[in-house]
Amino acid sequence: MRPIDVSEIKHIADYEILRAEWRPKMMALKDRRRIRVGAHMTFLFENRDTVRYQVQEMMRIERMENPREIAHEITTYNELIPAAGELSASLLIEYETPAERDIWLPALLGLERHIRLEAGGQRSQARFDDRQISTGRISAVQYLKFPLSARQVTAFPHEAWIVIDHPKYQAEQKLTPQQLQDLAADFL
Repeated sequence: MRPIDVSEIKHIADYEILRAEWRPKMMALKDRRRIRVGAHMTFLFENRDTVRYQVQEMMRIERMENPREIAHEITTYNELIPAAGELSASLLIEYETPAERDIWLPALLGLERHIRLEAGGQRSQARFDDRQISTGRISAVQYLKFPLSARQVTAFPHEAWIVIDHPKYQAEQKLTPQQLQDLAADFL
C-alpha cells in the first residue's frame, strides 16, 4: 500500500467543507475495521483511508497550515500504513478509570510477545513499535504490524483470528466474514 502524499491532503478550509460528508463514511469504515479482543483491547486496522483521515483531523484540530508541520504529520502517520503482505493496527488498551490503568498497564508489560494473528494454519507474531514500550508500564495505545506469509494472505479471506496469550490477559477473536473481506482488501 503506497504512503499518503502531501498532494492528497486538503487545506483545512477545504477539509471543513468536505468533512460533513466524509466523516460519516470514515466512521463507518473504521467501525468495520475495529476488532475487540476480550473486554479491554480493541484493534483498529489501519489503511490509506484511515491514515489520511487521521492526518486531516489532526490538521483540523491543531489548525495546522505550515507545510513543514503537515509534511511531518504525514511522515509520522505513514508509518501506520501496511506494507505488502502485512496488516497494521492501532491497539487501544481500554481501562475506564485511572486506578484501573495504574494496575493494568504495568501488569501488561511484555504484551508485545503475546499477540498474534492466525490464518492458513500459521501464526504471525505482532511487531510492536518499540518507541511505545517502556520498562514501567505499557502505553494504552500501541502501534503494531502483522507480517503475513503468502499462505496466510491466501487463506486470510476465509478465516483468521487474533490471539492474546499474556499471563494477565488471555482472549481471542475470530474475524467476521465482513472483517475478513475489508482487511483482505489491504493485500491488493
